Amino acid sequence: MANEKFNVVGTNIAEKAALIWNVADMLRGPFKPHEYGLAILPMTVVKRFHDCLLPTHDAVLAQYEKVKSFVVIDGFLTKASGYQFYNTSKYTFDSLLADPENVEANFRDYLNGFSANVQDVLAKFDFDNIIRRMVESNTLYLVIKEFNSQKGYLGPDKISAVDCGYIFEDLVKRFSESFGEEAGAHFTSRDVIYLMTDLLLSDADLSKGGNVTVYDMTMGTSQMLSCMEERIHELNREMNVTCFGQEFNPSTFAIAKADMMIRGGDPNNMRFGDTLSEDQFSGYQFRYIISNPPFGIDWKREQKVVEAEAAKGELGRFAPGLPKISDGQQLFVLNGLSKLESNGKMAIIQNGSPLFSGDAGSGPSEIRRYILENDWLDAIVQLSTDMFMNTGISTYIWVLNKNKPVHRAGKVQLIDASHCAEARRKSIGTKRNDITDLCRELIVKAYGEFRHDEIYGDKAGVYCHSKIYASEEFGYRKIVVEQPERDENGQIVLKKGKPVADANLRDTENVPLTEDIEEYFKREVLPYAPAAWIDTKKTKVGYEIPMTRYFYEYQAPEPVEDIAARLHELELDIQRSLDALFGGY
Repeated sequence: MANEKFNVVGTNIAEKAALIWNVADMLRGPFKPHEYGLAILPMTVVKRFHDCLLPTHDAVLAQYEKVKSFVVIDGFLTKASGYQFYNTSKYTFDSLLADPENVEANFRDYLNGFSANVQDVLAKFDFDNIIRRMVESNTLYLVIKEFNSQKGYLGPDKISAVDCGYIFEDLVKRFSESFGEEAGAHFTSRDVIYLMTDLLLSDADLSKGGNVTVYDMTMGTSQMLSCMEERIHELNREMNVTCFGQEFNPSTFAIAKADMMIRGGDPNNMRFGDTLSEDQFSGYQFRYIISNPPFGIDWKREQKVVEAEAAKGELGRFAPGLPKISDGQQLFVLNGLSKLESNGKMAIIQNGSPLFSGDAGSGPSEIRRYILENDWLDAIVQLSTDMFMNTGISTYIWVLNKNKPVHRAGKVQLIDASHCAEARRKSIGTKRNDITDLCRELIVKAYGEFRHDEIYGDKAGVYCHSKIYASEEFGYRKIVVEQPERDENGQIVLKKGKPVADANLRDTENVPLTEDIEEYFKREVLPYAPAAWIDTKKTKVGYEIPMTRYFYEYQAPEPVEDIAARLHELELDIQRSLDALFGGY
């Protein structure tokens, strides 16, 4: 059975989002289908602001008349509006529609009446240019009319802040799909997010209340942050949760900031810019970090700034090393670790590359070494394939903890949850599987119980498999094995009394950190190359986490006798068919 909360809410909200999206019919012709979202998304945000502010509209106008000559007026007006934003224009959607001849001028007056934080949101949408296009095509009045209908109502008495977040999500997904973008670049489904939140909070003691900070470095429309806030408040309604996020896509940033304002948070905590090259939270520390950064995306655009940051050493975010230029996802892991409190915890989605890419001494390996030798890697959960809208490959949730409990210290838990999902009735892009309530409960239970080689669930159906390893299990020393050069008589060539290494015979061996190099060399190399030696100056330490190897299950091949019997039966069947076909001739 699919995640009940996700499906019940998702069905109703998808219907609401579809009704709003259908307003795009008004735009047919002047706007191309892939451009509909350019108008629909900002209009949805504006209408949400409008419907939230409508009950206090008159109070705000009255207060504005009293304080408009003051140097600072924001505090008075936000108090009057009941939100972190306000509007001082005399117009509402009703009065805009009452004067169709002047709808453009009046609508612009209405938008200009918003507070500065809303102006920033609208600027990110490039809404001024969209209004001009709607005016030129005589569609502005019609669009406002549709949004002012009952189906376009987005007031908080009917649509909660959480539900509005779902609507934004759905609209962004539709817009991305129509635009030909990979919607998964902006969208992580709630079933995955709730698993991440529950892994982060499964061992949290929030009973005493207090303050908690949450950060998403690639926040999209900020739904990971809202889910974290929701989950924390389920544990303790009195907990004060402060969310912070950064986003590089203008439209999704605008929605995230709007969503934060509507939920009553501080919109200044939602910041625009490229996290890798324009860090908006330098010096900040957070209790929880939750993120789904892009993977398989190069960092050529940010290269200069990233390399300068790495050159700062421990004073920068990327001291341990840099990944290959074609894939920057490990940079986001390092960014998160640099901002994690001493008792902080992070859940971040990665593909398979950070597990094993790069040889000993390479940037990716050094990043793994940095994480493991500091004992920050708590767990890795392998998800089923087809969990995301834009990729069918295997993905992994890395759980990193700067303050592991004693029983987890020095150890890493690997959870194979690739069989812990259920097929959707209808796929969304390449997302064909869901993490249901049952699946999530099994995975979180496996994580919480921390047992080695334990199966949770029914191995004939939905299940996950937990294994525990010491951190050093993933490390190895790459040794360079040299053999001597020999002359035409087979004699070893010497230089200054020492054998000359033959470059053509040079080889490498990976010796597990758990083994003694000399013992390994005597056992694995000398019996086959008695004159070989180790060039100790070239020894490097590397780390890799080969999940597939740890969970590999040998499948015995079918016995030869059984194969022969099946082939013989096939031959007889073919012969009988031939006899039946040609028997009359």
